[in-house]
Amino acid sequence: MTGKGIKNLVRENYGKVARQEKNKCGCSPCCCGATQSAEELSMKAGYSGDEISEVPEGANLGLGCGNPVAIASLKEGETVLDLGSGPGFDCFLAANRVGKSGRVIGVDMTPDMLKRARKNAENGGYTNVESRQGEIEDCSVDVIISNCVINLSPDKQAVFNEAFRVLSPGGRINVSDIVVTERLPDFISESGTGYTGCIAGALQKDEYLGCIEKAGFRDIEIVSEAIFPLDQFTSDPVVQDILKDEGITKERLAEIEKTVLSVKVRAYKK
Repeated sequence: MTGKGIKNLVRENYGKVARQEKNKCGCSPCCCGATQSAEELSMKAGYSGDEISEVPEGANLGLGCGNPVAIASLKEGETVLDLGSGPGFDCFLAANRVGKSGRVIGVDMTPDMLKRARKNAENGGYTNVESRQGEIEDCSVDVIISNCVINLSPDKQAVFNEAFRVLSPGGRINVSDIVVTERLPDFISESGTGYTGCIAGALQKDEYLGCIEKAGFRDIEIVSEAIFPLDQFTSDPVVQDILKDEGITKERLAEIEKTVLSVKVRAYKK
């Protein structure tokens, strides 16, 4: 699959998530046969009940694999950039911490997500949150956060290079993302569902950290890591057919699951 094809697939499927269509969308509780609510999924990803309740209704779709705001140590008056901001969940959490004197910029390539985020900001009275479409624009920010989105990019090195460019000296990046410790089997790595499900595009952990270092970041730290459950991916009817055809047992799936990690990473622009 080409880089352009991957972007189109992600944009199409996450557009369905934003519109809450229930067939073949991204890694969201609204699809893939998942039975857990957005709130339950977010609690598992590391958000507290208070954090979930403090954002506008509809901002949390249960899409993340971690809580980057929790490790960002945000301060009053800082400017924050959220890569792949979706409906604005992390943007609003960040906005509450940087206050009216601070600023949060959300960047997303999916028009339906941006439309939803802007509506959520209006409903919540957030005047310090701005949602932009496309790539990072020429600006200077103190903090960058991203939640389970960089793994969807076909050129992760370019993402980290651009993140480093727009950060102010002394700025920091705080990322929750998916990495792997072993090569994924073909039925996952070559699957569109696996890609939009935040798995197939994941890099090896060392390679992912290497991209961050190559971009110029220093003091790179894995704050925490945990096994990323594959149940949302494997509950998709298309994937279930593949598993049956390939003869993939529950035991084999359990072995694969141990190699897929959700990590929280922090690094600095010295």
